[in-house]
Formats: sequence, C-alpha cells, structure tokens
Amino acid sequence: MATAHSVNNHGYLFVFAIPLLLVVLENNAAAEWFNHGGDLTNRRNPVLEPLINPISTKNLRLRWKFVAGFDISATPSIVSGVIYFPSWNGNLYAVNAINGALIWKQNIGQLTGLPGTSTTVNVSVSRSTPTVDDDLLIVGIYGPAVVIALRRLTGKLVCLTKVDPGPLSLITASGTAYLGLVKLDIRTGAILWQTYTIPDNGGRVGGYSGAAIWGSSPPIDISRGLVYAGTGNLYLAPEDVLQCLRERNNQTKPSGPEQCFGPDIHFFSIFAFDIKSGKIVWSTRLEGYDVFYFVCLVPNNPDCPPGPNLDADFGEAPMLLSINPNGTKRDVVAVVQKSGFAWALDRDNGDIVWFKMPILEKSSGPPRIRATRHFQDQSLQPMEFSLQALASNGPVDAMDAKNGNILRSYNTGASVYGGASVSYGCVYIGHGYSIGLANFHPTGPVELQCLHFVFFEFW
Repeated sequence: MATAHSVNNHGYLFVFAIPLLLVVLENNAAAEWFNHGGDLTNRRNPVLEPLINPISTKNLRLRWKFVAGFDISATPSIVSGVIYFPSWNGNLYAVNAINGALIWKQNIGQLTGLPGTSTTVNVSVSRSTPTVDDDLLIVGIYGPAVVIALRRLTGKLVCLTKVDPGPLSLITASGTAYLGLVKLDIRTGAILWQTYTIPDNGGRVGGYSGAAIWGSSPPIDISRGLVYAGTGNLYLAPEDVLQCLRERNNQTKPSGPEQCFGPDIHFFSIFAFDIKSGKIVWSTRLEGYDVFYFVCLVPNNPDCPPGPNLDADFGEAPMLLSINPNGTKRDVVAVVQKSGFAWALDRDNGDIVWFKMPILEKSSGPPRIRATRHFQDQSLQPMEFSLQALASNGPVDAMDAKNGNILRSYNTGASVYGGASVSYGCVYIGHGYSIGLANFHPTGPVELQCLHFVFFEFW
C-alpha cells in the first residue's frame, strides 16, 4: 500500500494549507512542471522558480518521502500542488506536493484491461512522465504501445489509443502537449499523423528495425511550427547492409558507414517534423553507427551484427536554446549522445553549429549542462542537480553551473535513475531504480519492494 511519511526537520500530445503555503503556490504557478522536460522547450529549467538558488542550497534537507512499493524511474510532473508519477509496480500516483499525502492511485492493468508484455515485468507499466494538459493526464504505456488519458483530479480513464500494432512495441518517451512521433488529439485519442524514422517493412522479415525515438519530451518551436526529436541505434538491417559494414570493417583503413545506408535510414539523427502534417522537414545524422540488439550483450556473440556499436543513442530529446555566437542571436537545438558528444544544430535546417565532447562518461539520463560557456546569456538556472545513477546510495549533488563546484550533496538511500523536477521551492526525485530494458526478470533484494519518492525542500 502506498503511504506518505513526513520527516520533521524544522491540445495535442506528441509521444516520443496555510496562507504562507498559498503564497508559495501562487508564486510558483508559472514554474510548474508539465512534462518530462518541464515545458515546450525540454530545458528542464524552472526559470520562474523563486526559492531555489546557490545561497538557499545549504538548507537542502528531506521534508517527506512517499512509499510507492517499487521503483520510480520517471521524472514527476507537477501542477496545481499535485505530483503525478508512475511506478514499476504498475500504478500511477497523484500525491500532494506539500505533504506527500496520497490523493489517488490507479493500477494501469486494472484501469485499461491491458496485460503486461513480460518484456521487463509481468504487469502493465509506464516508464514515462505523465503529461499534463488542462484537466487531463496523458500517459504512455511501456507495452503494449498504448496512450491513455485520465482525469487529472480523479484518475478516471477518458480514452485509450493503440499507437502501434507491433506485439513488442514500447512507449519510452514522454509526451508534449500543445494547444490543448505520433500526434494525438488529446480529447479523443484519435491519431492525427504518424511518421516513421525508417522504411516500413510491410510485415516482412529481413528489413530494418530500430531507430527508435527514446525518452524525454519532444520540444515544440511554436513560431516555426516544428517538433524536434532524436533517434537511437538500429536493431536489425538487411543482409546487404550488414555485408557492406563487414567489408568496410575488414579494410586496412576502415571507412565510414555512410555508403551502406540510404538517406531515409534515420538512426542517430535529430529531426524536425512539421507540427501539422508530421512531414520530416530536415534530418541530420550525427556521430557513430550501431546495429545492435540484446544478443550483443553477450561478448563475442556471432549473432551480433557487425560493429563497432558505439552506443551513441540520443537517449533524450533536444533542448531549445538561443545562443549568441559572435554577438548574433541564433536559435538552436542542443542535445547530447550517450557516447558523450554534445551538439548544437540550427533549428531551421539542421546544420551543425558546434559540437563538443565535454562529458567523459556516457550520458543516458536527462540532458545536463556542466558549464554555461557554450550557452551564453541564457536564462539558465545558476545551479544544476546532478544525479549519480549508478551509485547504490542515490547521491544527489547541487552544482554551480558557472564552475562545476558542488554546493550540496544528499544521499537518497537508493539508486536514482530518473531526472528531478523542480517547483514550489522543492526538488522532487524518484529513486530505487533496479529495472533495465535488458533485465527481463528483475528480482532484487527485498528492500527494493519498499522504495521512496523523495522530496527535498529549501525553506
């Protein structure tokens, strides 16, 4: 059963209290967190949050924790004093942002009648951030590939839409709501357009698969009418393509894979889609190439397609930024690959503005900025929160974005995988992550069955 524990320490969807408290809620209304990336820009930057800054960070402490019963890996959304998030036990939760009290809980399987796909767990689950649009909560199901809409105040099911018929299709990305990649009518669930990143195999084996749009919330540039997203690696490719890769790998001086792939094979790519039609306006394929799936997790497996398999996915959607190189404003999308390369592309045509390799270790979580020198004069918070996902004690660091200095550290008590959301003078983090895409039958120690949703305050 989900419980709260207080700590007394003084439009459209794109898939891919007391008077003092009332004042705080009013001041933070514009800093609410509507989706995985916080808003349409996917910058995870609460620009109007008035209480969190480098000075107040020294007061970081636990205020309350919420026991969900199993791992929480999605960034919570926060609106009107309520936090929304899924857990790997198959439940969706609405929790009071101020005291951690449960408002409502819905089991996805019972609510929808959908069976678990058994890909990772044997219940229907969501791994994506619930997207808030007015009175609705939009949630993507991990498998089967279904999107549901619920009444935000009650958790009552409004509509259900299957966005892909594939038996192993998954929804890993969170949605972005606008005016109210599959584009859905939020009120009815009707599919308005659907665009593929590789050619349709027509149900036949031996073709392409993969180039999935992973994680995060696709940002929307309203003035340009464009939606942006990034893709991951290929899972399978036709035999002639694999043979081309083998031949190039066997050359004395191996050349790149560009001649092995056609222009419509959009792996490791950043896209701009027309928001009305779904047409690809531009696509830029960037560093690396992979044809990789689970058999490749076994070293030297002969069934694994030819490498080098750099694991260079864009695990998150790009952020919309405006930079001022040479004193001239330029609108870009900024994104980091799991291989560590950071890119800025022109929003209009996908041209590369700059690229860097500032991150030494692979990055699979929400995008982070280690310094502001690449994004001059931006309305970025003067502080960032760094989540050390691989550490079993779940440390969270508050860092000065100007110089990388750690301002405050806190251990949540269990490993952290999802990104933090920030609002109401607080940092909200789910933890206890033990589920992995390739971990088909997670068991874990007993204590992982009683995990916490952690609330940090700066008051």
